[in-house]
Amino acid sequence: MIAQIIHLSVWLAVLAAIFVPLERLCAIQRPTGFRRQLPLDLFLYFASGFVPALVLAAPLAALTALAQSHLPEDYCTALDRLPGPGRLTISFAVAEVGFYWGHRWSHEWPWLWRYHALHHEPERLDWLVNSRTHPIDMIFTRLCGLVPIHLLGLASAKWDRGGAIAAAVVALSTWWGFFLHANVRWRFGWLEQLVATPAFHHWHHVADTPLNRNFAATLPALDRFFGTLHLPARDWPERYGIGESPQRDALTEEP
Repeated sequence: MIAQIIHLSVWLAVLAAIFVPLERLCAIQRPTGFRRQLPLDLFLYFASGFVPALVLAAPLAALTALAQSHLPEDYCTALDRLPGPGRLTISFAVAEVGFYWGHRWSHEWPWLWRYHALHHEPERLDWLVNSRTHPIDMIFTRLCGLVPIHLLGLASAKWDRGGAIAAAVVALSTWWGFFLHANVRWRFGWLEQLVATPAFHHWHHVADTPLNRNFAATLPALDRFFGTLHLPARDWPERYGIGESPQRDALTEEP
């Protein structure tokens, strides 16, 4: 546990060294002194590094064993022949679909929104809001992304020594999330159609309309395919947070 705390502390220092200066130089909303929610955000940053891994270790190991014993041998042989980058790419794409639906369900289902709302409370976004997540919310979303790749054998210990595939998928999504929440006014032109950016995700946190858009973690194509994309060429949200809308827990607007 001490090693994990040190690891998380080092990463926190690295992230702060990167994003604090960037957010002062390139801010959409100018920082206004001390953040009253900073102690809670820091606590949740460390909790998010411990709790999901601890809770999910046993059920994901059981799914790994299930996959090893039930998947066809030819299928497993084909997986074993895949080069590492190819297996990671397929795993990432499969997990992204799961993350999309886990995130979307967290808005559609009131009992899940009860926990996910914590992430949407801030009225000013910055990089640390990424880890402002209730443990139950994070566990549910990770399950949605990781269960498919375990059931498909992509993260099976037999063909993926040390669970590197699942760890890489979680790491990529998590660390990219800090950038998505950053208080930076950068736009990336046509690249925004291929990969999620701050402009893409900031619209997910809008307090007014359109609500419940841009659920994807890294691939906007999923929102385009499922009809939940909102990405104006130049505009940014005027207000962030939950707002006063009673429809926050349901997709009530037409795409």
